[in-house]
Amino acid sequence: MASGESGERSAGGTPRVDLTDESVHWNVSRAETYGGYLDLDRLLNAQHPRSIEHDEMLFIVVHQASELWLKLCLHELKAAISAIRRDDLDPCFKMLSRVSHIQTQLLNVWDVLATMTPFEYSSFRNQLGPSSGFQSWQYRLLEFMLGNKHAEFVRVHRDDPEHMALLEQALGAPSLYDEALRLLSRRGFEIPSEYLDRDFSQPYVPSKQVTAAWLIVYHSTQAHWDLYELAEKLIDVDHNFQLWRFSHMKTVERIIGYKRGTGGTGGVSYLAKALELRFFPELWSLRTSI
Repeated sequence: MASGESGERSAGGTPRVDLTDESVHWNVSRAETYGGYLDLDRLLNAQHPRSIEHDEMLFIVVHQASELWLKLCLHELKAAISAIRRDDLDPCFKMLSRVSHIQTQLLNVWDVLATMTPFEYSSFRNQLGPSSGFQSWQYRLLEFMLGNKHAEFVRVHRDDPEHMALLEQALGAPSLYDEALRLLSRRGFEIPSEYLDRDFSQPYVPSKQVTAAWLIVYHSTQAHWDLYELAEKLIDVDHNFQLWRFSHMKTVERIIGYKRGTGGTGGVSYLAKALELRFFPELWSLRTSI
């Protein structure tokens, strides 16, 4: 008889299962429990609506969940960048694939938020004050690690010295794409020297020589298979980021129309402009040449 089965049968002949397993020891400390390990008390008590409106809880949970996914993205990207520096691409592929799957979860949260109507959002919007997703230091750190470098974005966090220091460090460090280009150079591809040792705090400017190097990879995939796979993993991340930006813009348009965003941003107009951004521009432009 299987452990946990009483041996009795119901009227229909289905075995009755005793869900009490005497082999389980329940006398454990709080820190050893499921809730203790995940620190659920703190996590599930971190939602503090400022109004009595039912839908404010939705707004809070969606954004808190997004920040948790962003935290995992940053964890994976940091490790992926280190792997590229070591020329150890196999674990990097796994990490970038995981980032792409996380991005799918971030995309899905907009569908949940979009269940909120304009009237429901307006009922508590004033409670947000000047707060805005534009102020998310994790989101900004993610963009810096992917290569969208703009020093003015750091100044938004001048009242938060700890996170401002993290952003300044990432601003001046090579991005994921910078490290990919350094890898190409180490493999013998002709990457301009000014792209290998530059002021990494400055926005990236596309290069025809970089495009030419990637074209060699794409035209000789068997000889450069791991670099080809790296390029396609980067495209996956960039593509998903574009989808995320578009869904963000359409959700905002659906809920507040063309009002200005909280925190003083232009709302839809600001988000629409961000759709023009490409983290890895040569990997997109070369497609026209193949």
